[in-house]
Amino acid sequence: MDRDDEPTSGWKSIYGNKINSDEDKSSGGGETAAATELSGRTRSGSYPQTNRPAAASGSPDSTSREATNQEPLTRTAAKTASVPPVRRRKPRVLLWSFLIALGIVLSVMTGIVFYLWNGLRPASASATPVQISISSGMRAKKVAEVLEQNGLIRNASLFSAYLKLKGEGSRFQAGEYVLTPGMTRDQIIAKLNNGETVATATIRFTIPEGFTIEQIANRLAETASVDKAKFLDAASKPELWAGSTWTRAIPTDKNLKYPLEGYLFPETYEMKRGSTELDIINRMLSELDHKLDQLPEDWQSTLEERGLTVHQLLTIASLVEREVVVDDERPIVSSVIQNRLTKKMPLQIDATIQYLLDKQKERLLEGDLKVNSPYNTYLNAGLPPGPIASPSLKSIEAALFPGKSDYLYYVTKKDGTNTHLFAVTYKQHQKNIQLSEKNVKK
Repeated sequence: MDRDDEPTSGWKSIYGNKINSDEDKSSGGGETAAATELSGRTRSGSYPQTNRPAAASGSPDSTSREATNQEPLTRTAAKTASVPPVRRRKPRVLLWSFLIALGIVLSVMTGIVFYLWNGLRPASASATPVQISISSGMRAKKVAEVLEQNGLIRNASLFSAYLKLKGEGSRFQAGEYVLTPGMTRDQIIAKLNNGETVATATIRFTIPEGFTIEQIANRLAETASVDKAKFLDAASKPELWAGSTWTRAIPTDKNLKYPLEGYLFPETYEMKRGSTELDIINRMLSELDHKLDQLPEDWQSTLEERGLTVHQLLTIASLVEREVVVDDERPIVSSVIQNRLTKKMPLQIDATIQYLLDKQKERLLEGDLKVNSPYNTYLNAGLPPGPIASPSLKSIEAALFPGKSDYLYYVTKKDGTNTHLFAVTYKQHQKNIQLSEKNVKK
């Protein structure tokens, strides 16, 4: 029996419309039902109604199955559409970031450790010793700089920090040291603490009390190989003097024979061989400050009360120094000078005339007393322009604290005792002169 005459609800209900359908073939209906089913599930999440196995029209099972299959899929699709996808950070990114940061930290720490190790290790060893000088009061930081400059340590800043860490540096002793490159820092510290200094070539000279600047220059030329002309030149340039604070108060007086006269303190000195003329001058000036510090604490107040300057004090002290030999008479001669200044009398001191002469005389002549000079205390009242010699500390003390007396005159006894006869009046002074002449040894 021909099945083409059968109704569509027969064979087609099982295999769909694809069996023996020319229309389906022409429209691409040659796909299998399974392929259609797979495609339908992939795109929509449910079977298409046309490709689903047919159920009886109006069947309750068909309706309930349709509702059951479509509703959950619709909810899932809605949720998927409303929640954005969450991207998880890849673990490898965090790991690489950690490794890079760790590498940077380790590199920095390695650099710091190398810097400290290299800066604190001994300097390159050498068989040639190095001599350095540590001056009195030099700070540990400065000592470290001297050591670095001479190639004995590698890093002065690290060495200074090491000294602070170890509590060292305060016991370093001044002097000349011979150190060898390659010594450890602890060996260097121990040597400086123990004061293991070496004897250096020095010059030693003595400047007697009462010497003038020209006499000082001659003595240095004889005993210390100093150039006299260079010494006197340096002694005439105030801008070069750095040894004393009191040289700043020297008056700019054109009548001064040597501005620095009286300021170079008489003493025995020992200095490094090769010291320049200026080095010697500044050393002697610093000694003056040192000696003035030994005076009573109120000495500057006393000076102000008397209306005197340090320059005038040294001038009076130089007069006392050149006139007196015996220490007990220094305050008495100073009182004579003070009394004459108060009465505005010429001082008439022979030493000021001797200062003007090329050579010292045992006895001044009448013509010598008439030499035209501001230093001539026979012709000019008051003090000379400045000191005439380098006074001793005792003469400075006598000038600062003169004795109490009414004396206005004195004359040498000439009996070999180097003492004087003092008088209040000129008449008494004349008698003392006669008495002095009788005492002359024949």
